[in-house]
Amino acid sequence: MPTKILVTGAAGFVGSAIAEKLAENNTNFVVGVDNFLTGSPEKIPTSPHNNMRFIKADANNYKDISSIFFANEFDYVFHYAAVVGVLRTLDNPVMVLEDLDGIKNVLDLSKNTGVKRIYFSSSSEVYGEPVEFPQNEHTTPLNSRLPYAIVKNIGEAFLRAYKQEFNLDFTIFRFFNTYGPKQSTDFVMSKFIYAALQGKDITIYGDGSQSRTFCYVDDNIEASVNAFYKGIFVNDVLNIGNDNETTILELAQTIIKITKSNSKIVHLPALKDGDMTRRLPDNTKMRQLLGKELTTLEDGIQKLLNAWGIKIK
Repeated sequence: MPTKILVTGAAGFVGSAIAEKLAENNTNFVVGVDNFLTGSPEKIPTSPHNNMRFIKADANNYKDISSIFFANEFDYVFHYAAVVGVLRTLDNPVMVLEDLDGIKNVLDLSKNTGVKRIYFSSSSEVYGEPVEFPQNEHTTPLNSRLPYAIVKNIGEAFLRAYKQEFNLDFTIFRFFNTYGPKQSTDFVMSKFIYAALQGKDITIYGDGSQSRTFCYVDDNIEASVNAFYKGIFVNDVLNIGNDNETTILELAQTIIKITKSNSKIVHLPALKDGDMTRRLPDNTKMRQLLGKELTTLEDGIQKLLNAWGIKIK
């Protein structure tokens, strides 16, 4: 019997990548679902083993998602469906809060259909304005007031509650900035690269001193899949991200250098909300899962350009 795995948000950037990676193992049967709210048909995952099925469905709609659960009796669930993107989530706070319905639907259906474990995509946003560096999963307070971060935090609380009440196992991945070939163009890495390739101005909110870490998608997926196959960090939380801190200004300068662009850097007024000053994960657990060095920023940008078929002369 194949191992049956559900991936929600499977037409999104990371959801599509994790579904394809899981389907590389022909002993798995992967069902991907997405409602295309922030995902897209072009990102629907594929597999050479005929062990993948995609269904257009909304995890936030119980009728939609329950029929898929009852028809398949999944062993594991990767719940990656969510409204994403800082500006999108700031502009649509009620839509973000509706993702709580999806979390509860997935948990209720999982406990009732024999799912062994849920893997949940949380976010570094739960940390809010950081008070500790590096940001550790169990000592850094979760203090963001933004709707997106609150939903992720409540999702984590739901998982712990269902473990206590129904013995439903979980693993929480707190994703820090991840980038790769399928990422939407409204995220900072792809937005900057597209601007640089076209020689357009690269716009930065504020002075650009706010820092982030940038994790190439392959590192994210490999660590997450290794946690799944090795069955470790069960009922635990993992930061998934690079630990090389880079300011947004440095990111823009690095992209201009690699792409040999003549783009100018233009500063816009700082965002009122959602643009935290620093991000730096304690990624000890992730490094244990990878067993190798993470992709450097320069190598990751080059991989991205190669994947897009772009050669810089």
